[in-house]
Amino acid sequence: MRKRQQERIDPDLLNLHIERVVYTNRVSKTHKGGRTLSFQVMVVVGDTNGHVGVGLGKARQVPDAVRKAIEAARKNIIRVPRVGTTIPHEVEAEFGATRLILKPASPGTGIVAGSTVRALLEAAGITDVLAKLIGSRNPINAAYTTLEALRQLRTPEQIASTRGMKLSTLTPWYVRKFKEVAAQ
Repeated sequence: MRKRQQERIDPDLLNLHIERVVYTNRVSKTHKGGRTLSFQVMVVVGDTNGHVGVGLGKARQVPDAVRKAIEAARKNIIRVPRVGTTIPHEVEAEFGATRLILKPASPGTGIVAGSTVRALLEAAGITDVLAKLIGSRNPINAAYTTLEALRQLRTPEQIASTRGMKLSTLTPWYVRKFKEVAAQ
């Protein structure tokens, strides 16, 4: 499968007010003179308006690792298409030994997901979705799998233009819904 060129989003133009540490790990390296401790931190950043990023930082001190992770997450921001408070369609993604299934949910359902997946979806501004992790539930793999799943999402408009169809032919319910909203 050919990777699409992802557009670069400038984080300085966004109000990334959510910065959440989702994973911290203390690692040690043994040298001749003893052990050297360092920390690995994963951070999720988002604006709750369709933009989210994940970053991994490593340093000898936790605050330095968090700072590096935030910088990495800001460089790794993607745009997430949404339909109201949910995702446009069901999506499956894999990363390593982790498989994730995301399904749209009706308003009021909430986010039915584990902590790492939930943090990413909340940062992206998705409030109604069902998620299932299959295989490895390692937080790093779960975060990257969620990011890959969100990257695969397409709006009905994008799908219609890719197929060369009219939106009303592809999804008549979607067009009716927006006519009703516009009439109110």
